[in-house]
Amino acid sequence: MELLASMRFAISLLSVICIASVIGTVLKQHEPLGNYVNQFGPFWAQLFLALKLNAVYSAWWFLLILAFLVVSTSLCVARHAPKYLADLRSFKENMREQSLKAFGHRAQASVAGTPAQAAQRLGQQLVSGGWKVRLQQRDTVAGPGTGWMLAAKAGAAHKLGYISAHCAIVLICLGGLFDGDLIVRAQMWLGGKTPYTGGGLISEVSDQHRLSERNPTFRGNLLVTEGGTAGTAILAQSDGVVLQELPFAVELKKFIVEYYSTGMPKLFASEVVIHDKATGERLEKRIEVNHPASYRGIEIYQSSFDDGGSSVKLQAVPFEAGAKAFEVDGVVGGSSEFTRRRADGRDEALTLEFTQLRTINVENFGGAGTAGGAGGSATDVRKVDLRQALDERLGAAHKTVTKKELRNIGPSVGYKLRDASGQAREFQNYMLPVDTGDGQPVFLLGVRDSQAEPMRYLRVPADPESSMDTFMRLRGALQDAGLRERAARAYVAKAVDASRTELSGPLAQSAMKALELFAGITDKTGPDGRPLGGLQAISDFMESNVPAAERERAGEVLVRILNGVLFELAQIVRTQAGQAALEPSEQTQSFMTQAVFSLSDAQFYPAPMAFMLQDFKQVQASVFQVARAPGKNVVYLGCLFLIIGVFAMLYVRDRRIWIWLTPHEGGSLAEMALSTNRKTLDGDREFATLAGKLIGAEPLHKKTPGGSA
Repeated sequence: MELLASMRFAISLLSVICIASVIGTVLKQHEPLGNYVNQFGPFWAQLFLALKLNAVYSAWWFLLILAFLVVSTSLCVARHAPKYLADLRSFKENMREQSLKAFGHRAQASVAGTPAQAAQRLGQQLVSGGWKVRLQQRDTVAGPGTGWMLAAKAGAAHKLGYISAHCAIVLICLGGLFDGDLIVRAQMWLGGKTPYTGGGLISEVSDQHRLSERNPTFRGNLLVTEGGTAGTAILAQSDGVVLQELPFAVELKKFIVEYYSTGMPKLFASEVVIHDKATGERLEKRIEVNHPASYRGIEIYQSSFDDGGSSVKLQAVPFEAGAKAFEVDGVVGGSSEFTRRRADGRDEALTLEFTQLRTINVENFGGAGTAGGAGGSATDVRKVDLRQALDERLGAAHKTVTKKELRNIGPSVGYKLRDASGQAREFQNYMLPVDTGDGQPVFLLGVRDSQAEPMRYLRVPADPESSMDTFMRLRGALQDAGLRERAARAYVAKAVDASRTELSGPLAQSAMKALELFAGITDKTGPDGRPLGGLQAISDFMESNVPAAERERAGEVLVRILNGVLFELAQIVRTQAGQAALEPSEQTQSFMTQAVFSLSDAQFYPAPMAFMLQDFKQVQASVFQVARAPGKNVVYLGCLFLIIGVFAMLYVRDRRIWIWLTPHEGGSLAEMALSTNRKTLDGDREFATLAGKLIGAEPLHKKTPGGSA
């Protein structure tokens, strides 16, 4: 009992709760196990699960500490409140006159009138100043009843501040316990309910994973698609989910979202119809962030928004020679299975999982290629404007020197391609070509092996028709020996003067060798076991066959030949497709330069095909947080008590005054003393004012050992 009722024990518990709350704030709560494994590794992920750090606020040890804090603080209040209340009623008028000399604030002077008259007069003055006064008549050497003790007090609310603050902690903790996960856990323990860990439709989940509508407290999520209705909330648990039946169903008529220029949501709101399951009543509401709707004691908050099952049409663009393109229709959140024929003749089963549709993608293109920007060059000191540089850095705290050029680069689709063993990679491909700043639009094909990694992008140049067709035909033509030979002959015919036919043969051989190396027609293989091609193959060939002193010059010649032959190969494939030939221009040069880089990088693309977004029909979904929290009123009351208690303890000073009056030379001798809970300069000034006003004396300062008064 002594331990539980001690203030040190309560403060220790409160410190542990604060530390746990910091962990619960920094570490994302109720995430899937795979997310923790990807972010922290398997060892730390298992340790976090064992300590319930992934669900701090519902962990048994957190609730136990919270319960102990309630008990400890309650015992503290029960132990000390009677003393404080008794002290509030007491004036301590029995103070001995000798004890007054021990106070730091004291004064002594003669006053007019008898002790009784002086006591009445001084008491009236203190009462008019807001003090509470009590008089006590005493015996002195001058005779029985000749002495009077005046006791006054002010600031008694300071003691109430202690009681109010401690009661506030109890109320807040009780409200937290009641509105926390404890009630849900108790129903699961006593009612035979278990968390659900599978998948499928909500309607197919059995009753042992569902909580009753009469559940007194809960907090869960409700996802409703546009035009759809939902009446079952999902309560996340550390080991699964529990379904909470609601006494009503929410129909989402329209979801509204507005964006800032940065692409961040500015407003998202939902126009809903609430259908009462018992009475059939229909109630139309508009729910916005910070403007919830309330029905039958349940608050409905606008929490977030999601995809509600948008339909997408994708076109498969194969990266393998001989493979044909095909179209796939799907729904975000669904999947599609198909089989592809590998190069070794075997069939491979793949699963295409549609994960995301983003209709708006705002990126910052500012600063690229400029001084101080991303990828910018060094600053030219001859062009520095000192005043402008200072203005960029002074002023509001949110100002930065980074140039911003925000641009919406159009829709994108996210998907996962999973093989038969269950391994999957995540992809994000943009629907429209993007100009990244160099004047050549490119299609961005993103890929990553896990969510812990950033996206890596293959940049495929867009041809004059704003498509990938020329690039894909060019890549396929590299694997055709006949087309490679035609391109080499066309290049030689343009590059060699008709009078110097002896150069045609060696140049044709060099052109064919460059194309074969670039196409990967070699014995070398890359890290994934596929033939090594691209610019890396040409670099390896130069290092193996050309002396170091001649490599730079020979490399420039070989790359120039490669560029020329690839240009002729592009003209051939465009002619075969019935498209106009590329005109020599700066735009064509940019296209071919990017095509060379992209063809070289494409060999490292870790998928046999890319799925490009052709068309879509977006369906929005709104995510609501539904909560029945009767304990919030208890918490609000506790917060009110806490505010009152803190202000009372900080700004209200408990002061007491004693004036001992005895007969003295036809008048009275007054000895005055003041005590306060905190020694402040305000207290010194107040006593000096009271001493001069009441008895007309200067304060007497207590002498300190070894020093002056």
